[in-house]
Amino acid sequence: MYPEQGPHVPVQRAVEVHQPTPYPPVVPVAVPVVPVQPGTVPAVASIVLLDGRVVTGYAINPTQPEPIAAKPAVSRTAVNVALGGAGFLAVCGGLVLLTSFIAALTAFITQLIILAAVIFGGWIAVQILGTTGRQGGGTTVNIRKAVIKRNHFRS
Repeated sequence: MYPEQGPHVPVQRAVEVHQPTPYPPVVPVAVPVVPVQPGTVPAVASIVLLDGRVVTGYAINPTQPEPIAAKPAVSRTAVNVALGGAGFLAVCGGLVLLTSFIAALTAFITQLIILAAVIFGGWIAVQILGTTGRQGGGTTVNIRKAVIKRNHFRS
């Protein structure tokens, strides 16, 4: 039923060893630096500091962003039609929700009425068919001072 307990020999599995492949070192290539004259000579600015020193340097003009391409104008009629369509869809969706809410409310009220009728009908049935508090359980009818009880006439 159980395997015999004996010396356990580990299972020999083939092991594959992966060695990383080294990348050759990056050798920087010396690029000759060639001085280039700017197209226009920038203006030289001088600033006098509070202690009397003068700092001279080139003024850096802020870069101007690319002008944004003019967007084509959208006609007011197209905007009004789109907004009118969105409004119409919203009204239709609201009416669908209102209709389904009224149907659910009607079904709920109908079920409450049916539940009340069943409970009230059961109470009436217990009052009519119940035998508690009656003597002998028969029906008593008074007809002109005569009492008929279980088909026995007494005067």
